[in-house]
Amino acid sequence: MARGARPVSAGIIRTYLLLTGLFNLAMSLIWGIDTLFKLHAGLDIFQVMLTNAAFTLGNVLFEIPTGVVADTLGRRVSLLLCLATLFVTTLLYVAIARFGWGFWPFAWVSVFLGLGYTFYTGAVDAWLVDALNATGYTGPLEPVFARGQMTFGAAMLVGTLGGGLLGQLDLAAPYLVRAAVVVPLFALAWRGMPEPGFTRRALVLARVPAEMRRVFVEGMRYGLHHPVVRPVMLASLVSMSFMIFGFYSWQRYFLDLLGREAVWVSGVIAALTSLTLIAGNALVTQLTRVLRTRTGLLIGSVVVQAAAIVLCGVLRNFYVVVALYLVYGIALGVLMPVKQGYLNAHIPSAQRATIISLDSFFANLGGVAGQTGWGWLARMRSIADAWVAGGAALILGVPLYWVAAHQAFSVVPCRAHPSGWGTRARAPLELLLARELGQLMPVPLHELLIAVRVRVVPHLADLVPTEPDHDAGALVHHVVGSLLSQLEGDTEASVPAVRPRVSGC
Repeated sequence: MARGARPVSAGIIRTYLLLTGLFNLAMSLIWGIDTLFKLHAGLDIFQVMLTNAAFTLGNVLFEIPTGVVADTLGRRVSLLLCLATLFVTTLLYVAIARFGWGFWPFAWVSVFLGLGYTFYTGAVDAWLVDALNATGYTGPLEPVFARGQMTFGAAMLVGTLGGGLLGQLDLAAPYLVRAAVVVPLFALAWRGMPEPGFTRRALVLARVPAEMRRVFVEGMRYGLHHPVVRPVMLASLVSMSFMIFGFYSWQRYFLDLLGREAVWVSGVIAALTSLTLIAGNALVTQLTRVLRTRTGLLIGSVVVQAAAIVLCGVLRNFYVVVALYLVYGIALGVLMPVKQGYLNAHIPSAQRATIISLDSFFANLGGVAGQTGWGWLARMRSIADAWVAGGAALILGVPLYWVAAHQAFSVVPCRAHPSGWGTRARAPLELLLARELGQLMPVPLHELLIAVRVRVVPHLADLVPTEPDHDAGALVHHVVGSLLSQLEGDTEASVPAVRPRVSGC
């Protein structure tokens, strides 16, 4: 039993873990064979990518409306709608392939499959938090979510490997098993998801356009108009333009390189791909000792991704290409948490959910564009040529992250500003100098406060945000003070005494 959990709370946690495990087991059964299934049903590679783009488009269109459903009718209703939609659309996939109905039915069903996924997004996590709070749970939530992530990982491995083995027997088998797993999952959600502490409200459809308008307005104000956030969002678009296309196209590409229809191999590679993302997450802490800034890590990750994918398209040895693709997965695993941390450091807490949703929108937009464009190139030329072009395009993330890093020096965070994240003001030379000193110091630096009085416009630099984190010690205080004293006479600067702080390990 989790620390601080009463018997009722412990039951809620068990239900959460069961829901997480069964749902991700059902979903991951088809991840390694979906492209092969559609190709076998008569679609070409471009049409396969268009159906996947339709799924992504469904995610974009229905994300906000389904969120309103979860917040009004309840998280249990939202999950039940998700499972019912997934059950029907999964069986429709099998029927379309069985009767040879072609591209357009696949595309339309994919849109509604995207609808089903958006009913799930955040609903189960929100139910867990509300239910635990209402039942008197006093323990921390982090261990519960950590167990949920471990359950997700285990279910994903079983699902991808099992889907590959089932696909070796019949490509429709993983879809039928997925539909079968959804049935007990529906029963569990129906009977085992009480919603203590949640009050149902009437679903007012008029709220949907108003909510979409709010997200758009706040997204423009705090996202696209923010000089640091804007290039990061564009970098998300660039990254996702290949990621989804690459994941669904390697299923055909790698088996062509292997020279035989060993569908089970696709299941193994899908499982390994998932593990590389986890490995990349684990490497972040170690890599920060080499590259001390977030943007340095982001740029390094983009370079590795681009090089690996271009080489995947150029080389023809199955084992080498698969190894390079796994390197790409590790680099992507490094990028994702670092990018999220960097993005969160530059957005106000009140608009955090909105900006993250907008970043997800840009990523999905890149996914739609990439699957359409690279899918067309794969049909006209080859999948290998599309990988070379897609890998080369990834390098566009480098100047975008460089611009973000440059602009981060130009925005002075100041708590006095009503928005909470700062004004569009040029940072003083002294502040930039102190940041550069922080890059060179062999010890971690935090809490460097510099008060600078410039004759024309007064600036007060508040706590310097993490890029990287800066720790003020007496040494830095004296070094900066001595350097400032040598500046030209038109600048008067003072450095307040800073108490050295020892950070615990």
